Amino acid sequence: MGKTTQDTINRVLWSAADTFRGKIDSSTYKDYILVMLFVKYMSDVHKERLEVYQEKYDGNDERIQRAMNRERFVLDEQSTFDYLYSERTNPEIGVIINKALGNIEDTNATKLRGVFRNIDFNSEAVLGSTRERNTILRNVLEDFNRLDLRPSMIEDEDIIGNAYQYMIEQFASDAGKKGGEFFTPPMLSELLAQLVEPEENDRIYDPTCGSGSLLIRVVDKVKDRKVAIYGQERNGQTHSLAKMNMFLNNIDDANIGWGDTIANPLHLDDQGNLMKFQRIVANPPFSLAKWAEGFAGEGEDRFRMSPELDPYRRFDWGIAPASRGDMAFVQHMLASLAEGGTMVTILPHGVLFRGAAEKQIREQFIKLNYLHAVIGVPEALFYGVGIPATVLVFKKGRTQKDVLFIDASAEEYFEKGSNQNFLRKEDVDRIVETYNNYETIDKFSYVATFKEIEENDFNLNIPRYVDTFEEEDPVDMEQVATNIKDIQAELKEVESQMEKYLKELGL
Repeated sequence: MGKTTQDTINRVLWSAADTFRGKIDSSTYKDYILVMLFVKYMSDVHKERLEVYQEKYDGNDERIQRAMNRERFVLDEQSTFDYLYSERTNPEIGVIINKALGNIEDTNATKLRGVFRNIDFNSEAVLGSTRERNTILRNVLEDFNRLDLRPSMIEDEDIIGNAYQYMIEQFASDAGKKGGEFFTPPMLSELLAQLVEPEENDRIYDPTCGSGSLLIRVVDKVKDRKVAIYGQERNGQTHSLAKMNMFLNNIDDANIGWGDTIANPLHLDDQGNLMKFQRIVANPPFSLAKWAEGFAGEGEDRFRMSPELDPYRRFDWGIAPASRGDMAFVQHMLASLAEGGTMVTILPHGVLFRGAAEKQIREQFIKLNYLHAVIGVPEALFYGVGIPATVLVFKKGRTQKDVLFIDASAEEYFEKGSNQNFLRKEDVDRIVETYNNYETIDKFSYVATFKEIEENDFNLNIPRYVDTFEEEDPVDMEQVATNIKDIQAELKEVESQMEKYLKELGL
């Protein structure tokens, strides 16, 4: 039997998705498929390691068990995929799977606590009546039984993590706007990862990490992945996806917290202050409404956010509008950025020019000399979201006072799709090269002085700095006059012909 390839895994996963398709929404059933992939992977690793130790210790159960307890994950036999598969026709299969997941969490508490808490394989509300539910679960187990994920049988150690990323991408596409919330398109992640320039021993942070794919992209830029990884996600199911994503990409020590980053940041230092990070990347939810509700008191009808409600004093420069949390995320990230650190975030274009409190906040981070670059990227890069976006790069401890503006939004700098546009490798390379050279290029980039930005009243709208206007060729009036004469002559001829036909018809 040949080795398991990337294509084999992707095909089996997509086949498993067909089991659910038409019955429940893909934004829901993705969790069942990705959890099952995780369990199958753990089980196959467990099975192969057990065989190694059985041979090594010649069947001595005590020594075998001791060795198995030192493995990356610990599984008892009733929590393995093979056991679940053997019970696939059991009328209580949903309960059996839930029990196995609970056991896996309990026996791997430090790594997997709460990872499966948001998914119920026995849910009538989601999976239907007992008979229908059992049919779905039996089919899913049969689909996954076709996969051999033992380390010795997979073509490349990266293919499990790649398959997980592939499925997350497919589900995001399937689920439209809802899916885009937990997934940053690959080449956009690649752009952010290159711009943030991570180094060995950095603490890297994503305060709205979704399924964790952006963080993984950044970590992969560092030799031997020698960095400390921190993330936070407020959606419980997406938090679980992120934890599993890390493990399937062989990252066991990521610190991924579950909670509202704005109201309850979970990564604090020993003194209870916000932890500081050398590198921060983020794709926060665009213009999040009610972003400050976590600060509201019990039963408070007319809640209004004010700076003193935040124990970390992140919002002293101004309070973002209640209906648009973009600047609140920027303030949180800047408060979490270490001196000498770099932060790269993608936001809706409106943050560049909107007035009132947002202008006040924008003015502060420009005056403090944190803003390093403003990059306009094409519209519709996100599934189901047509608005254009901007990538902002911040640095703490800058000596230069200029700000680089790049306009990469023109049609020549991306690939157009039917429902979504895509950055290509050459588009990312062009942006990164211009950013690294920090130079003015006609109709593409401009290095603006602080004085110019101040004269523009701290409005960062890119067309104010990068002139992409193309002059049209001058109109040749003589040629236009000749064309009009030709058209008039042609019209006269047609009218004459028409009159002739009408006469013949006696009209």
